[in-house]
Parts: sequence; C-alpha cells; structure tokens
Amino acid sequence: MTQELIDLKKSILEGRYADALVIVDELEGMSKQAILRNIQAYLNILLIHLIKNQVEQRLTGSWAASIRNSIREIKKLNIKDNKTSYYINLNEWESLMEEEVIEDAIADTSYEVMNGKFTRSQLSAMLDKSQIFTTATSLLALTYTYSPKELPAIMDDYLSQLAGCED
Repeated sequence: MTQELIDLKKSILEGRYADALVIVDELEGMSKQAILRNIQAYLNILLIHLIKNQVEQRLTGSWAASIRNSIREIKKLNIKDNKTSYYINLNEWESLMEEEVIEDAIADTSYEVMNGKFTRSQLSAMLDKSQIFTTATSLLALTYTYSPKELPAIMDDYLSQLAGCED
C-alpha cells in the first residue's frame, strides 16, 4: 500500500489525474478486500461456535461471548462509511458461508468439538449445515435491524434459544 500512496502522490503532483484515479480505485479495492477478510474471520468464529453447539448440544459462556462478539464486530465492519449500505447484504450471507467459510470452520472445529473425536470429513457428514446457516443468518440479520446499543440484549434472546442454553 505504501508504494501505491507514493505513486498516487507522484501522479497528482505531475498532473496525471487519470493515473491517480486508477491508483485510488486500486486502494479502494485493497481496503474492501481487507474488510471482507476481517468479516470472514469473525464469520468463521461464529460458525465454529454454532457447529460446536449443534454437535455437543450445549452452550458455554465463552461460546456465547464469542458468538456475541463476532456479531458485534461483523456489524461494525460490514457497514460502509456512508452508514447506509453494506459490504455484504443480508441475502448474500448464506452463499458466502456455503462457498468460502463453512469448510474452514468445520476443519477448525474438528480439533475442538468433543475433544477432537471426529475428523473434518466425519464432522462435516454429521452436521445439519442448513440449520447452521439458518441460525447464523438469523443472528447476522440482527445487525441490519438493531443499533449497537440494542444488539446485546436482542442477542441474549437469540442465544437463549440455542441447544443446551438451559444448562
């Protein structure tokens, strides 16, 4: 990115505004990719804990905290600077999970769930992925509706519906 900024400055100083705009577009793309990678990292954490919840039929306090934190961070990252549009729209989450994130989450979870009892492929075969996607999408939908101040209380209601929460 440093080289791009040097090139941008040079282009502006030399009056090569078309070149400068190309560099600005490149920088914007790099910024968006970084944001999307961060969102995917939090989505991965969310899915890991939803997978553990589904398989182990329990919800520990640390898992609930990780789910809440992931949703809060995704909310912060997903909204664009204009505060009116998003990097990932509500209807795009499931395809993002199916295409890119779920297999990484399953691989990461296979080492943790039931103390590493299942391989990645065994874990993948036993999951109800559609239920995980539905739960994750429901939680993510909250980020489009509720303010950061309202979100924790609403999240508590949703988390109380997960398997094993009564424990």
